[in-house]
Amino acid sequence: MKKICIATLLLLTFVACEEKKDAKKTTDGSKMGPIAVEAILIHPTSLSEGIEVAGNILPFELTEIRPEMSGRIIQINFNEGGYVTKNALLVKLFDGDLQAQLKKLKVQLKIAEKTEERQRELLKINGISQQDYDLSLLQVNNIKADIELTEVNIAKTEIRAPYAGRMGLRSISPGAYITPATVITSISQVDKKKISFSIPEKYSNDIRQGMKIEFKIEGIEGTQHATILASESVVEANTRNLKVLATVNDGAQKLVPGTFAKVNLTLSQNNEAVIVPTQCIIPNARAKQVVLFKDGKPEFTTVTTGIRGSETIQVISGIKPGDTVVTTGLLFIRKDSKLKLSKLQ
Repeated sequence: MKKICIATLLLLTFVACEEKKDAKKTTDGSKMGPIAVEAILIHPTSLSEGIEVAGNILPFELTEIRPEMSGRIIQINFNEGGYVTKNALLVKLFDGDLQAQLKKLKVQLKIAEKTEERQRELLKINGISQQDYDLSLLQVNNIKADIELTEVNIAKTEIRAPYAGRMGLRSISPGAYITPATVITSISQVDKKKISFSIPEKYSNDIRQGMKIEFKIEGIEGTQHATILASESVVEANTRNLKVLATVNDGAQKLVPGTFAKVNLTLSQNNEAVIVPTQCIIPNARAKQVVLFKDGKPEFTTVTTGIRGSETIQVISGIKPGDTVVTTGLLFIRKDSKLKLSKLQ
């Protein structure tokens, strides 16, 4: 009976050892069967880098209309919110005193010119001295200068539009006395507009004059287009942003100055970019890696990533077109694992 118990104990011990060996083989990656994985074949892809920033619609030109001299308003020739042409008369100030002074100067000029003419003839026969003639000629020139000055002052009483545009609201009334400090109204150029926005400083070297951009405005269907006019010469110290201006042709006058715009900028275009799904990237403390499929074996490769999308990410270095990148089963793959492709995209 004792011998039977010993034999049974030995048999159980043998069976347990065999189970341990089988378990060890099962957990040993080198002894496991190939891991079925999916992968993608890398092809060059066109990739554009873009950003979206907030913008503000501005009039292409906006000018406050002020008089150059003080005077009383006798005529207003524009409608609030109306359109005017370049050099159109907007406001006329009283110029009666200047007109009277101009007439007086013109009469004085005629007399002075006749005196100068007589003295020129006398000078030819030595009837007067050269000094006397020079004084009469000086008198003629002085009166002509006074006439020009008076005409300039009369022109200042006519306030004209500096360019074709749309008038703002007026802040004066007929008969009011105004000074150069008085704002009569404003005028804005409406057939063209500007859009102002700022970009992060790291993109400052990507902005160039003539570059095309797109933007959208709430309440207006479709995408609008603009052309970069200029950028600020320095980056703002507080925000670390660079201010940019772009021009917009708005012949239909759909855009209202002051409205908010969403600006989309395409900063660079790469037709040889390497793009992989984001799940391919294995992050660790020091670097990022991907698993390449090489003759049924995994190859862990360190990569440098670039632009990240919602489902894809750019790989700048580490892999190249023609490589096969594993996309599934990454948690179970070890360096000595065996792989088989179940699907290749």
